[in-house]
Amino acid sequence: MRSKRSLLTAGSALSCLLAAMFATGGPTVAAVPSADGPAARVVTLPPAPEGAGPAVSAKAVAAASPTTSPAVRTEHGPPGSTYVCEAGNLCTNVWDPTTNDWKTFFFYNCNRYYLSDWNGGGDYFNNQTGNVTSYFYGQSGNVLASFPPGSAPVAYNWDPVWSIRNC
Repeated sequence: MRSKRSLLTAGSALSCLLAAMFATGGPTVAAVPSADGPAARVVTLPPAPEGAGPAVSAKAVAAASPTTSPAVRTEHGPPGSTYVCEAGNLCTNVWDPTTNDWKTFFFYNCNRYYLSDWNGGGDYFNNQTGNVTSYFYGQSGNVLASFPPGSAPVAYNWDPVWSIRNC
């Protein structure tokens, strides 16, 4: 009897959850992929920044790997390699001096993300769906850039960027 009641309770909870998702349009994300939206895109990473190389410098030893808060999915890749920017993502690339390669960040869930150790040039590719506008903010919260989804990577200097909002 007890397992039957648990099964009924779980079924009722699942029904309520599904009904709530359909009533509210689902979980909040930066963009919901649709059949008529952009597909996943293969993007080529830029060349290494000036001065980057295999030699370990004192600056590289003292450096920290770029991060975000809250954290997002990341991956590393050497200059000239490719990665997949899935539909619904704002993908950014920043040089990681601790690994001497590019660190790609995949911003999907709608949020404001605070950046640490994002230095120098890199790029971004906005592969979100719909009419989503993304923002880069400076130290005082001022808007440095705002942009809709695009069709190609855009070079960007991360030095003045303190946070990103992908929606």
